[in-house]
Parts: sequence; C-alpha cells; structure tokens
Amino acid sequence: MILKQIFNFRKRSLWNLLDNFMKEISIINIEEAAKDLADELTAPRPEGEEKVEDIQVLLSSDAHPSSLRGIKPDAVSKLIKIPGIIISASGIRAKATKIAIQCRSCRSMQSNISIKPGLEGYVLPRKCTTEQAGRPKCPLDPFFIMPDKCHCVDFQVLKLQELPDQIPQGEMPRHLQLYCDRYLCDRVVPGNRVLILGIYSIKKVTKTTGNRGGKDKALIGVRAPYIRVIGISVDGENTGNGSHSCVTNEEEDLFRRFASDSNLYERIARSIAPSIFGALDIKKAIACLLFGGSRKKMPDGLCRRGDINILMLGDPGTAKSQLLKFVERIAPVAIYTSGKGSSAAGLTASVLRDPITRNFVMEGGAMVLADGGVVCIDEFDKMKEDDRVAIHEAMEQQTISIAKAGITTTLNTRCSVLAAANSIFGRWDDIKGEENIDFMPTILSRFDMIFIVKDEHELNKDVTLAKHVMNIHCNATQVTEQSAEGELPLHILKKYIHYCRTQCGPRLSKEAGEKLKNRYVVMRASTREHEKDTEKRLSIPITVRQLEAIIRISESLAKMQLQSFATEIHVNEALRLFQVSTLDAAMSGSLAGAEGFTSDEDHEMLSRIEKQLKRRFPIGNQVSEQNIVKDFVKQAYPERAIYKVIHTMIRRGELQHRMQRKMLYRLH
Repeated sequence: MILKQIFNFRKRSLWNLLDNFMKEISIINIEEAAKDLADELTAPRPEGEEKVEDIQVLLSSDAHPSSLRGIKPDAVSKLIKIPGIIISASGIRAKATKIAIQCRSCRSMQSNISIKPGLEGYVLPRKCTTEQAGRPKCPLDPFFIMPDKCHCVDFQVLKLQELPDQIPQGEMPRHLQLYCDRYLCDRVVPGNRVLILGIYSIKKVTKTTGNRGGKDKALIGVRAPYIRVIGISVDGENTGNGSHSCVTNEEEDLFRRFASDSNLYERIARSIAPSIFGALDIKKAIACLLFGGSRKKMPDGLCRRGDINILMLGDPGTAKSQLLKFVERIAPVAIYTSGKGSSAAGLTASVLRDPITRNFVMEGGAMVLADGGVVCIDEFDKMKEDDRVAIHEAMEQQTISIAKAGITTTLNTRCSVLAAANSIFGRWDDIKGEENIDFMPTILSRFDMIFIVKDEHELNKDVTLAKHVMNIHCNATQVTEQSAEGELPLHILKKYIHYCRTQCGPRLSKEAGEKLKNRYVVMRASTREHEKDTEKRLSIPITVRQLEAIIRISESLAKMQLQSFATEIHVNEALRLFQVSTLDAAMSGSLAGAEGFTSDEDHEMLSRIEKQLKRRFPIGNQVSEQNIVKDFVKQAYPERAIYKVIHTMIRRGELQHRMQRKMLYRLH
C-alpha cells in the first residue's frame, strides 16, 4: 500500500510523504532493519566474519532547496535541504551511541542504554532504583559512565554559511551548525560548496560563567538550531552549481547560437559594465578572466593553473572599483574585499579555538570561499606587505597550506584574482616610472595582465565622456534601453559564463602552438637585436611565465565560443591583449624591477649601492637619509635607484626609519 502511494505521488508529494514517514520511524530504526536484512541475506558467513557491521543510511533528494534564511521554527524535526558554503570544520571526535553506567554505591550496572544522535547529550539518572534488603538507599547522582563498555562512533561539527547571492545587501551572512557522523566525517573541507539534506534539530544553549573551572549553565527555554546531516552533495569543482545548474534545453540552444556568433567576443566585452565608458581592452581582459583557461593536471601530479589574474594600476576616478563591483555581480562565484580591511588570515585561512568545546577549528578565508570563482581585491596597494606575501601560494599554486595548532592540511584556492590599486603618489607620474608602484616583484609576476589606467587630458575624449555621464544621470532608463542593443542581459551572461566554465575545457591546437612558439622565438630574437643596437638589455624579456599567461588567455577566448581547441585567431588576440597590458606597461618603465623585468646592468648597480650602503654605517648606527642620498648622487648613481635600495632594505627589516623619517637606523 505504501509503495503504491509513493509511485502515485509527484516529487513534492513524495517529499511530504517521506517527511511524515521520518516522523514516525527514525533513521535508527531504518538502519537496524537494514542490518537485520543484511544479516539474513549473508548468512551463513565464513569464519572470522560472523559479525555484521553497522549500516548507515544516507538520503538524497531532487527537491528544490530552500534558503537558510527561510527556515522557520516549525521546521524542527523535519527534513530540509539547503545549499551553502562550509566555512569551518572541527576535528573528528567520538560520540557514544550506547553507554553502560554503574552505581558507585551498590555497584549495580545498566548497559546498552541508547543515546540519540545529534548534539544533545544524555542526562544520567539522579537516583538508583536498585533495592537490596538490609542496605541503605543509594545517594543522589550515584551513576558514572564506564567508557570501556560504551560503543562510540566518529562525529564532526561543521559550520555552514549561506551562499553570497542569497545574502541581502548590507546584511551579515548567517551560519548554521552541522552534525555529521560516521561516513559523513571528513567529506568536506572549508571552502566547499555543498547541498545539505538533514533533520532540523535544536540543542540547549549554555551560558558561560566566565570562570575556567566553573560549570556552564543551560538557559531555560532557549534552544539553538543545528542540522543533523543524513545526506551531503559536494560541488567538486566549486563552479557554483547550487545556483546555476538548471540549464534548460531552450537555454542550451541559445548558448549554442551565442557560440556560433562571430561577433560574440565584442558583444561580451560591451556587456561588461556598459555604464562605464571606454576601457574596452580592460573589459575584454575581464571577459577572459571570467571564462578562464583550462586547468591541467600533469602525469607527475603537478597542476598548471587555468585561472587568469589581472591587476589594474593607475589614477583614482577611472572606474576601477566599479569594474570590480560588476565582476562580483556577474561571476557565478565571487567575493569582494578591500585591501585595507583584509588580513592574511582573512584572505587565506585561520585556526581558531571553539569557545564551547575549546578545540581548534579551521576557518577558510576569502580566497578559500571563492574557490572556483573570482576574488576582487580593491585598494590592493593599501594591504600590508606581510598580508600580500600570504597570497603568493594561493595565486600561483592555487592552494593554501596550513600548519597551525596541530592542524596540518591544504585547502584549494582555485580562483582568479582581480585587483585594483592606486599609485603611491595618488596620481600616476610618468616621469617617476616604477616609483609609482609599491609592490614586490614576486607579487607582480603572478598577474597575467597588468593595466596602467591613466586619466589623460584629451579634449574629444573628455567631451564624449562628459556626455556619457550626463546621459546616465539625466535619464537612466533611456540609457539602459539604448545600451541593451547588441549586449547580453546580465542574468543570461551569468548563466553563459557558468555553462562555458563547466562544459568546455579547450586546449591549444598544434597550429596555434606552432605559431605561438614562432612568435616567442621572434620576440626573443628581436630582443637580442635591440640589445646589440642599444648595447643595453631590455628591461622586459619574454619569459616562460609570460608565455603561459598568453596560453591561458588563448584558451579563455576559445572557451567563450565553446570550441575544443584554441586557434591562431585566439593566439593573435591573446598576444594583442598581452601587448597592450603588461608589455606596454613594462616597456614604458612602469614595471621595471618586477621579476624577469630588470636588466643585468640595473641588478649590478643596485647590488653596488646596497654593498656601499652597508659599508657606510655598521649595525646599530644611524645616519641622515638626506646625506646618504646626496653622497650617492655625487657618485653618479640615479636618485631613484638609491631610494629603491633603501626601500627594499626597509622591507627586509635591515633598515628602519626614525626621527620623523629623517634618519636611517640599521637593524642587521
């Protein structure tokens, strides 16, 4: 009868039936029945395998998930399905499922007492009911647990945070505790996007007394919610499947038509922040970042990243932050953060002590939570140098290694980085060249494309820009309708990006690889010719790191069109984008000093200045910075090189500014 009802009900009815069924029969009863059935089916068993192991029942459902904010108190003890991000995970501990207790006074024992699963404990009986003639009654609270006669299972406590696209503007994200046991332990790590199926439960809330040795008191009538997990689905590649996995046949046909459009690349570029005038090359580069290249796993186990990193440097008021905000909205998985308010632990990961259990738990930072998406870092130049160094591994190897408080693990950070920074002088000064940038060479080399964004004074451009801004402010609706021609709607573009990232992984074709190899050789040869003519090495040689960046850009262009291979056309556009970004910035002297971007003559000169500076005054002494600079200028050293060496030694902790930055003190 029950089976007939199940087959006759629709999915929603099936869910309600299962919910009512769960109220009457617990998971424990189902597991015991499954164990009894396995015992009957496998009997007789060979010697040494007489015992039937416990069976854990895991459920899955095709029902539409509800949001974490939509859970009401009347859902207690009901099945719910919610998506979210795992932000912290405790260590694995043991929980008793059956215990044995003994009375201290009369030594009577009670065994096989079942404990309900979940975070609710078990209250020991306060009185012993065993009566023996001629003996006084046992005192209050006589029982103690016998650990050697208890049956325990593994359990783990996770913290689930709601998805970023479900958080209302200006509100804090909400969290919920998850209780996982047995097979569900160690299934996820911080940063994983999951679909949780479980029983909405409640537990007592304790009030801490503040004393280390004091007991915590339970608040009467107050309960905290948590979910007892009975099914978990992990998005392995963190592509945001929870929000965008439902692609209909009509949408798939539409995407195929998009891919066959020869003008798709230009349409996508125009669709990125259409309210921002100009900056077409930057928008094309951002389009490449959103689609990304192909991640490759080598036979020896090493991985080559496919995500593209972009840095925008330049004047204020050039819409860098607006582009970052738009990418946060359009990317399937995205997190926006500011450099001034971000620490190394906030960007990568941290190990914290749980205030209730006093055990260490691991929490993922912004780059871990954005796994499979984009991290937008504004005010990148305002970050502390130590915090920027912490993301080196996350940007290139795309992992975060943790070795703190006895926790040693590795978390995935397979995300692109889109960063925006201002000049050290506020506005960009072409005369000062690399002095505009306050970045270490190691961080600059991890960006595939670096754009220098300048607010140049040009009459025709200023008139057009002013008209564009006036149109936006005077008639926003009309501007939106006009800009919609030839551009893709925001929700369609977002789904198309997700579809391309999950369905397509292009590789470089043989012809395109041959052309890129030839161009690489020609560039190197022209560099040597230029060095012979000028008798000085170029500040920017083309290295393998830049070659891999061009390959990633080519693959992203092919992915936009759902092509299996990147062709020569894609390589040409990738070379052009690289030329107008990193190469132009470096050739103008803006990136002199970046890794692989400095000539041998400059290295030798900087080394000579540093050696003379160390000989100038010993450890523990201080001298005037102005006098040092004057002395080196008299020796025909450029002033910018002197300040560069001083700044580098201050970063390394060898020098220190004192007396209102007028004196230099040598530490070591």
